[in-house]
Amino acid sequence: MRFDFVKCHGSGNDFPLIDARGLDLAEAQWAVVARALADRRGPVGGDGLLLLGRGTDGAAFSMAMYNSDGSQAETCLNGLRCVARMGFEALGIDAARVRLKTSFADVVRDGEVAPGIYTVRETAGPAGLDVAAWPLHGAGERIVEAVVAPLGSARAFTAVAMPNPHLVTFVDSVDEAELVAIGEACEAAPDWLPNRANVSFAEVRGDDLFVRTFERGVGLTDSCGSAMAASSFAACLTGRLAYDAPITVFNKGGLVRARVSQDAMVSLSGNATWEWHGSVAVDLETGMAGDLIVAAHADAEIAAWARLAEAASR
Repeated sequence: MRFDFVKCHGSGNDFPLIDARGLDLAEAQWAVVARALADRRGPVGGDGLLLLGRGTDGAAFSMAMYNSDGSQAETCLNGLRCVARMGFEALGIDAARVRLKTSFADVVRDGEVAPGIYTVRETAGPAGLDVAAWPLHGAGERIVEAVVAPLGSARAFTAVAMPNPHLVTFVDSVDEAELVAIGEACEAAPDWLPNRANVSFAEVRGDDLFVRTFERGVGLTDSCGSAMAASSFAACLTGRLAYDAPITVFNKGGLVRARVSQDAMVSLSGNATWEWHGSVAVDLETGMAGDLIVAAHADAEIAAWARLAEAASR
């Protein structure tokens, strides 16, 4: 089966994005497509697969996100901005409510975070603290600045649903080997955490944050939008940063602008960058992708993001 797609990224979190409004594949088939297209050894590569879907339940359009292992995530806020852009352009609008897997989010075209950067502001939440809903067994109703014994770490974590599950700890500096070890402990899908979780190490830098994430179903990633939102909320919840104040959240992929309200809603404003578009064939029986055709590169957008990412890394 042949698919047209856009290769895009939000804050360095990169994906093939398909307009799936006219396609009727089962979730198991989309999982095959996700594994084929997100495979870094294949012709496309990415942190997962994004789908623009038909509107439902009063939303203008919907979004689905499949991780590179084929599992479906509740949301992906970096990816949501890209889906929002495709939806805006397809429908001729600049604001919408979007149906996610288990919730809704509001998106709007925003002022550029830097020259030449297509920018979307997304608002999601409220952030949840009920870990029984994940589920995370044996830790009580909520985890705020507490050790999670089964992780085998002495660090204090805050557990936040955004709406996908996140464990956030604040560190003086990120130790990637330690982060990966804790992330892999969650990735093993133990009995106490059957649906796994995203794990983030966050550094407070004045009024801002730097966040590094081991993403469920992906691994160590340069950026995870819902992790940046969860970390921003956790920083406000624990008194490290202020509610209703602007926060710049840096990551290895770039940055987003965040704001956390007193009612636990989190807004992120960041890029939705097109890199190139083309088409590719996926054999749904063998799960193999091939015959890639690249139609065009978005050179100006690529250059604009490179300038921002370079400035953010200083």
